[in-house]
Amino acid sequence: MRILYTCILVCLANLVFGQKNASVSFEKWVSLKSSASPIISPDGKTIVYTVTSTDWATNSYDSEIWMYKEGGEPFQLTRTNKSSSTAVQFSPDGRFISFLADRGEKNQLYVIQVNGGEAMQISKEEEGVSAYKWSPDGTQIAIAKTEADTKRDKTIKERYGSFGVEGEEYKQTHLWILNFHADSIKIQAAKRLTEGNFNVSGFDWSPDGKTIVFNRQRDPLINSGISSDIVLIKTADKTITPLVSNPAADAFIRWNPEGTEFVYNSSVNDSVSQFYKNNRLFIYDMASRKSREIAIDIDENKNVIDWNTKGLFILALERTKQKLYTVDTKTGLTKPVSLPLDLVGALSLSKSSDAIALLGRNYEGLNDVYLWRMNGPAKMISNNAAQIANWNTPVNEVIQWKSKDGATIEGVLLKPKNFDPKKKYPLLVVIHGGPTAIDFPEPLPTNVYPVMQWVEKGAVVLRVNYRGSAGYGEKFRSLNVRNLGVGDMWDVVSGVEYLNSKGFIDTSRMGSMGWSQGGYISAFLTTNTNMFKAISVGAGISNWVTYYVSTDITPFTRQYLKATPWNDMDVYLKTSPMTNINKASTPTLIQHGEFDKRVPISNAYELYRGLQDRGIPSKLIVYKGFGHGINKPKERLAAIWHNWQWFNKYIFGEEEALPVD
Repeated sequence: MRILYTCILVCLANLVFGQKNASVSFEKWVSLKSSASPIISPDGKTIVYTVTSTDWATNSYDSEIWMYKEGGEPFQLTRTNKSSSTAVQFSPDGRFISFLADRGEKNQLYVIQVNGGEAMQISKEEEGVSAYKWSPDGTQIAIAKTEADTKRDKTIKERYGSFGVEGEEYKQTHLWILNFHADSIKIQAAKRLTEGNFNVSGFDWSPDGKTIVFNRQRDPLINSGISSDIVLIKTADKTITPLVSNPAADAFIRWNPEGTEFVYNSSVNDSVSQFYKNNRLFIYDMASRKSREIAIDIDENKNVIDWNTKGLFILALERTKQKLYTVDTKTGLTKPVSLPLDLVGALSLSKSSDAIALLGRNYEGLNDVYLWRMNGPAKMISNNAAQIANWNTPVNEVIQWKSKDGATIEGVLLKPKNFDPKKKYPLLVVIHGGPTAIDFPEPLPTNVYPVMQWVEKGAVVLRVNYRGSAGYGEKFRSLNVRNLGVGDMWDVVSGVEYLNSKGFIDTSRMGSMGWSQGGYISAFLTTNTNMFKAISVGAGISNWVTYYVSTDITPFTRQYLKATPWNDMDVYLKTSPMTNINKASTPTLIQHGEFDKRVPISNAYELYRGLQDRGIPSKLIVYKGFGHGINKPKERLAAIWHNWQWFNKYIFGEEEALPVD
């Protein structure tokens, strides 16, 4: 019934809320289904993955598990009202699929037989379950859950009400063990494994099932991750043995099949620059208790996919392509493996066959789940791309230009299918966040900026992989250190100038926008240039001092600016949009989440007040109840409309009211 209601609502929306000059409504765009998290069974014959759909009735996104069995068609396996099914795993013998879902009793652990049947609940934890791992023999499951309030906590709240002490508002997460009996499935009482004044952030069983390795940090706060260590606990007697304890962050990733070594990520002793430097991978040898670094021949951040009998596999970006590598675990050197798609987001390798579940896409498509065997073709399992088969999506082209200081910058230019280089087109610049993110060619880029509809309306769009972006190596990612905003602006402006030299953009009709770091760069363009007719600042930083004292990731600022405001105010002023607020002249839309902790909303109010005091056309829209992102469909729809209205007014000279009928 809920699905039918959603379909009716979307169909009505398409009729009532159509935008001028656009063939696809925003509602239809927001309603696209997506696939994620493919997991393949140990024997390689079954793939499970999640499908996320838009539920307009509850204003939420619902993720459910789908299953594909070799030779059949994919089908929906779970239906969880008012919740999502997440953290999907196969039991070691492949008989069961496990997942987390909130079905009225917080997040609990469920299992369902691969051969069919109803999902069965096997945990009933008052605080809910946040993560879990099967033991190798499938008879136990390690779960992570947050500590409950103590009697003292409850007494203090009853007597003094609600208050919080900065840096002390948290509950530690610890490990517990659930027994699992395949022939008698029922809710089990979990037995505590770890305790103490520390937080468990990541864990896995050793292949022999006698120990669990986990990441230990002083508390669950985000900034404590920069000093995490790796330890081992024996499940029999709870003895803890420290394994890796560098001054900076250490994080376990995966065991080798024999349980003699594991791969981990470490910043070693560099606790001040992990945001823009390459991550470093090491193998720890259990016998010698020594580590050796691997994959140093890849000049990018590396993501370990698996370590199985076929080898150690990692993914890394190479410009706007995704690359898969195997690692020689003795020499540490890597070897590329040919991928069947331009971009791969996830891989799951079976243990007893050469079958691989893959999530990825070619540039022109949407992410889909595939069954793949190395060096062979990939069989599409899902078919999300069919949803946009008849849409008038833009043509993507990767372009290059030189920035002010000679740095080579890449970007993605989106053009209409009937593009004519002899015509003059309005230009809209869309800037990604991060800064260590990257823009790829894709048919429907961005979350709240209606790029496809603008291109269809007659504009071209430039997405800039400015200095600091991922995919171009550590040196490139470091180019905006102590030069944030300034160097980024060079890259955007030089990109616009490059397009202007080609003769097909109308420089009297240009706009810029972005979210998070992209919002910051847009704010910097607002106060340091007058080349744009309109700008949109989404969750952007306006003053690094204001940001530094209120963000939940203070190390970010110290790392990029190499200083605190108290010992180098000059660099904070140089890189803050507010420094040149008196030069601002561009009409600016500001969008921000009410409870944003990553970029606190004080940054939005500061920019807004400065623009208002100068009489610059400006509007601040606060999305109630949201943090750094807009993660509900109705408010996302609102944010899309707000950008559509703003740029249509100042770039296209059109006024369009927010539809309410």
